[in-house]
Amino acid sequence: MTYSKIILIAFFATVLFSSCKQHQEARRPVSQSSGSFMKQSIARNKKLIAGEEDQIDSVIKSNPAQKYIASKKGYWYYYESRNLTDSITPKKGDIALFDYEVRDLKGNIIYSQAELEPQVYKVDKQEIMMGLRDGIKLMRKTEKVHFLFTSHMGYGFHGDNNKIGTNQPLSCTVTLRDFMPESAYNKQNELKQTIKAETTTKDSITN
Repeated sequence: MTYSKIILIAFFATVLFSSCKQHQEARRPVSQSSGSFMKQSIARNKKLIAGEEDQIDSVIKSNPAQKYIASKKGYWYYYESRNLTDSITPKKGDIALFDYEVRDLKGNIIYSQAELEPQVYKVDKQEIMMGLRDGIKLMRKTEKVHFLFTSHMGYGFHGDNNKIGTNQPLSCTVTLRDFMPESAYNKQNELKQTIKAETTTKDSITN
């Protein structure tokens, strides 16, 4: 092998080694900044939630007559009306029939009960506000409960792309009218449809 060939091979080997080293070193800051970003993001979220909890604490203190209960999931609630006769609460797969309205923490209505209409909700099997998803499972038939939710139990950073804004804590009033297994709900609907059809038939004959 000639001297010039040896020099050429050595040159290419040096370039290749240098290129690999630069590539490896260029990746390090990405990893470091990524870890730093995650830490900063977690710190911001903690600060945000703490601020929202302070707002909720102010609401609770301004209503000393109401006995708020702190849930393990990070929201607060009190009963406007209770059902102490029943002990059963909704479970996964049940159909819950409820009404609710949504306000901000100052008491301003965001969505009225009339706007939201009666809700038919398949427990834990449909998308719904996280706070309501958990809160409804605490309720008994006919109970009316006021909930205070931080934004992460509501609509979070994005809001609902309508009236609920970014990182907005919420006050929700919920009335659980009824709940039942899905099979019972389906039979109830079938019966209603049958009665409606029979009524329509009788009216058409009469006319």
